[in-house]
Amino acid sequence: MNTKTDTTRLRQLDQAHHLHPFTNLRNYSKEGGRIVSRAEHVYIYDSDGNKMLDGMSGLWCCNLGYSQFRIKEAIFLQLQELPFYNNFFRCSNEPAVELARALVDVTPAQFNRVFFTNSGSEANDTNLRLVQRYYDLLGKPEKHFIISRKNAYHGSTIASSSLSGMSAMHKQTQGLNYVHHINQPHWFEEGADENPNDFGIRIARELEHKIDELGEKYVAAFIAEPVQGAGGVIIPPDSYWPEIKRICRERDILLIMDEVICGFGRTGNWFGCQTYDLEPDLMTFAKAVTNGYFPLGGVMVGDKVADVLLSQDGEFAHGMTYSGHPVGCAAGIATLQVLQDKNIIESTATELAPYFQERLQTLQGHRIVGEVRGLGMLGAVELVRDKHSRERLAPDAAGAIYCRNQANQGGLMMRQTGDAMITAPPLVCSREEIDALVDMLGKALDQTAEEYGVT
Repeated sequence: MNTKTDTTRLRQLDQAHHLHPFTNLRNYSKEGGRIVSRAEHVYIYDSDGNKMLDGMSGLWCCNLGYSQFRIKEAIFLQLQELPFYNNFFRCSNEPAVELARALVDVTPAQFNRVFFTNSGSEANDTNLRLVQRYYDLLGKPEKHFIISRKNAYHGSTIASSSLSGMSAMHKQTQGLNYVHHINQPHWFEEGADENPNDFGIRIARELEHKIDELGEKYVAAFIAEPVQGAGGVIIPPDSYWPEIKRICRERDILLIMDEVICGFGRTGNWFGCQTYDLEPDLMTFAKAVTNGYFPLGGVMVGDKVADVLLSQDGEFAHGMTYSGHPVGCAAGIATLQVLQDKNIIESTATELAPYFQERLQTLQGHRIVGEVRGLGMLGAVELVRDKHSRERLAPDAAGAIYCRNQANQGGLMMRQTGDAMITAPPLVCSREEIDALVDMLGKALDQTAEEYGVT
């Protein structure tokens, strides 16, 4: 166990040498942060011995918590057998072959092929390459425009951050000029007094308008998350996805579902596209495929695309050294086995998720809560000063940042996105742990209301 002296040393080294993702680097180099030293079940512990309920499943990835021996054992055993070999040069490895088959078994029927990557970012880069190759082989190289959504998150490489619709990311890099964005289906933020279903249809039809603006012959695909996770757990109105589905079918564009957050049980089904009755042509996965225990991502390639890719000779000039890494694939196989053998997804959908949503809704009446929204094991609480006007607590999301800090200090790991507190607890929480999560969030809301003088 780390001593106080160890913590001081680690923080000094961290501040001196470690550049962190999505961090104010100047501030962090001065102030430092928390050193997480161990984890158990659904709890993390820092080097000072503080215990926190992990309301974010790591980073949306540890759906099964931190104590899954079967996955850890699979990683250990694979390291003894074959710690690495590449999948280039007409080679493969047993875990990659077996995981590919296992993924085909749990994904929608149109998926019979898998391309492995190391992350969701790389998988979405791969989607761009697959789409371009697909249309080139069809003799339609001019079909290259990709449409995405504002406030979406699809990764942080140059290509995947271009697909993402977050303005802060776009300000720091020149994105791809063939990626275009339409508005997000965020009713609370942008729907005002409009009926939610009318709003959903209107926002969905922006896709149709954008296709007309760009020219249908030039538009290749639309990419979206079933629920925008990092954007603030944006649950689209019920009318939204049926209209998007219609447009994609009628307009001859591919539908790419980014399931990095929603996949493997988060929305109540194996994948969010199933929750919304969608039939994507390409589907991105990562994070929970290995329960976060090893980096792994990939693309499920629908038959419509795969059949064209396989129809002609010529190399698909794309790949990564660690594509289909044997250890990562072994972790993925074990993760799927745990999900299936313990009926995790089914029991979560029928028992835990409804309880989680019911308990979250008890916060709707809080004086600084404007909206509580959620689906499956995803939830968000929008903070306001005034419920009717939706006036925010403070500029630049300062109220939500304060609330997040209070929750963290109170023993709950949650995130803040904009003026929303967001949560995605592990699927293996008990009801008592869900109660604790909501109670700690409620206390943080009380502290925030007092700090900002809302009575």
